[in-house]
Amino acid sequence: MSSPDASYPFLKGHGTENDFVLLPDHDCSVHGDLPAERVRALCDRRAGIGGDGVLRVVRSSHSSDGGAEWFMDYRNSDGSISEMCGNGVRVFGRHLAEQGLVDPSAPVPVATRAGIKVLSFAGGTADGEITVDMGIPKVLEQTEVSIDGRTWSALHVDMGNPHAVAFVDDLADVGHLLDAPVHDPGVYPHGVNVEFVVRRGPRHVAMRVHERGSGETRSCGTGACAVMVATALADDADRDTDYRIDLPGGTLRISWTAEDRVLMTGPAVVVASGTTDL
Repeated sequence: MSSPDASYPFLKGHGTENDFVLLPDHDCSVHGDLPAERVRALCDRRAGIGGDGVLRVVRSSHSSDGGAEWFMDYRNSDGSISEMCGNGVRVFGRHLAEQGLVDPSAPVPVATRAGIKVLSFAGGTADGEITVDMGIPKVLEQTEVSIDGRTWSALHVDMGNPHAVAFVDDLADVGHLLDAPVHDPGVYPHGVNVEFVVRRGPRHVAMRVHERGSGETRSCGTGACAVMVATALADDADRDTDYRIDLPGGTLRISWTAEDRVLMTGPAVVVASGTTDL
């Protein structure tokens, strides 16, 4: 691991304004176990680079998750470890393609703590939108979430990480979402991502999200997938029906296939690179 005062490379990217610091560390020689304090320093929006989380780029041979050449070691902005990040995996794939580390003309598998996710690049090039096979959703029990004494029914959907999806009359009703909504610790012992949803039209909804470990973010890919699943169930929609999910940071298109896979399509960009000693 590098000494605390050594500089190391970083990149900054986002998917629908869900932003991340990327750390190339292919053989795990730079950051070791990636201390939580380093993650917090990098994600600090005033004294650091700023981000909703950190994506460490590691070869799978140097992690415990094999089956793909590359492993996305994702950390929330508070330094905690997370299983999966849907916007993050697209940004991760964009970096790999732009650096020539993968062939974007073929499907690209990426190992995560929630299993292998397969990325497809529009047009088979490093440009354009990226579609991610997010896997099979798990639809679990009805539960509740509360904010400032107001309570909403929510559907527990697991997308490799836990979500509570609640339909509301107005997205403004839920306030600032900086603090975690109250939830049942028996259902979510390790915390939960909470999505609040309003309908905009046929197969079209808008949402806001509180991400555990990060607070309210401009977008959440796994959350948008959970929202699509909950909405499709409420609509009794046929499989392979496309839904538009509007988030504060942009729009994602999501489909739940006849093979029970959730496919998410959206943008991803790398906007900066440099070195830091944070």
